[in-house]
Order: sequence, then C-alpha cells, then structure tokens
Amino acid sequence: MRLPENLRDALKTPLGILLKDPTKESVTKYLKDVTTLITVGDATTERILGYGITPLLQIVDGLEKRSRRVPPTTASKIIRCDNPPAEITSQSIDAIKEALGSDQPTQILINGEEDLLVLPVCIYAPENSVVMYGQPNEGLVIVQITQEIRNKTKNLLDMMN
Repeated sequence: MRLPENLRDALKTPLGILLKDPTKESVTKYLKDVTTLITVGDATTERILGYGITPLLQIVDGLEKRSRRVPPTTASKIIRCDNPPAEITSQSIDAIKEALGSDQPTQILINGEEDLLVLPVCIYAPENSVVMYGQPNEGLVIVQITQEIRNKTKNLLDMMN
C-alpha cells in the first residue's frame, strides 16, 4: 500500500493526545490499566525505555529525522522486515500481528521507514492498548485504542489501496 499525496496532510494531524513536553509523570498517567504499550519510532521508544517502561511492541528503523542512529535494543525478540518510505507492506503487517501475539517484549526492526505503521498497529492492537509515536518537532502522541480509532485508521488504510 502506497501513501497517496492527498492523504499526506491528513496524517499530520495527531491520532490522539499530543504532549508537547512529555515527562515521565505526564506519560505514565495515560498508562493506568493499560495491558499493552506499543511505541513507534526510535526516539519515542528510547524515551519510554528511559522512563523505565518496556513496551510490549517497539517499532524502530534506526533513523531519526532521516539521520542514521543506533536503534534502542531491550526487547527479548527481534523481527526484521522491509517497509519502504511512504508504504505499508504486507510483510510489516504480518510482523505487527506476530509481535502482538507474543507475550514477550518484541522489537520490529524496519529496513526502510516505520512512520506509517502506526495505522496497522492501531487496527490490530488489542483492547486496552496505548500506542505512542512522535509528532516531528511537536511532541509525543498518545493514542488509546478504541473502536473509533480502529475505524479511523482502517479508513485511512483503505484509502491507501
């Protein structure tokens, strides 16, 4: 699935709550009673790990604002897959499903770009999950998975076909 030009602006709107200056305290208040925490992005994953919290699923690509970096590594299981920029591959969707079915912290290491994988993560994440991702130059987005979020992200994904 490829991202069409007409959807680019729609995806710049945060799917959830935008924390402009995320602190451990401001982030953890959204994690009460959460069964599954998912992070998308190297800086987001590193920040949450730095707070002493290990997400069940971490999706990283070894890039931050298009610059190479060492991806954070604390997961006990690593899945590697390809996902080119501005695309969502069936391989990455399968990796997300596999990781979400695991009971151990899993990292999906993307060869390409992980940004758009927030969409399938929001569709396949179990009830009572929270997804966190970075909004470039703005802050941290916290998405509580609800049926409304699933429907919205499914509609966006359908527009990419």
